[in-house]
Formats: sequence, structure tokens, C-alpha cells
Amino acid sequence: MGRQDKRQQAKPGPAMTKSMRLDKYLKVSRIIKRRSMANEACSTGHVMLNGKVAKAGAEVRVGDIVSVRFGERLNQYEVVTLSEHVLKSDAAGMYRVITG
Repeated sequence: MGRQDKRQQAKPGPAMTKSMRLDKYLKVSRIIKRRSMANEACSTGHVMLNGKVAKAGAEVRVGDIVSVRFGERLNQYEVVTLSEHVLKSDAAGMYRVITG
């Protein structure tokens, strides 16, 4: 294995993301429109991660359950994939809606 092969192998790409900040995940997946709004929702206790109130910096992993309270409505999502950049048309593929 040459020098260039080692560098390419060690460098994680967008598909290799193992975890992501909660506020960033909410924004990239388009569950919440802007990252600042996602950060504020976390700060006010409207977002839970695996049943516990979560801060914006909490690490999200595949398989986690994210709950977001929009007024009286509680939406739950299972994290299916993590990616740094997603097209708008593919954003809904990052999660699975859980019906209660």
C-alpha cells in the first residue's frame, strides 16, 4: 500500500460520518429549517434524544430516536443515515418518522 493509499483510507468522507451534533442533524435533515432555530429548540427543552432532553451539542448516531415538540404536537424520528451535506430532495431519507 503506497503513501497515497494510506491517506485516502484514513480520511473520513461524508458517507463515513459516525456521529453528528444534534443541531446540525436537525438542520441538514430539514426537520428544522435553520441551525439557529434548532439550537434554540434544544436550549428551551423542545428536543429529546433517546427519551432525554438534549442539548444542541449532543452527538446523534444512526438508530437514535429524536423527538421534537412543535407546540402541542410531538414528532419522533429514527435516525437512518448521517451525512454532512444532503440535497433537499434526499433530506427525508435521513430519518424515518415514528408514529405513536
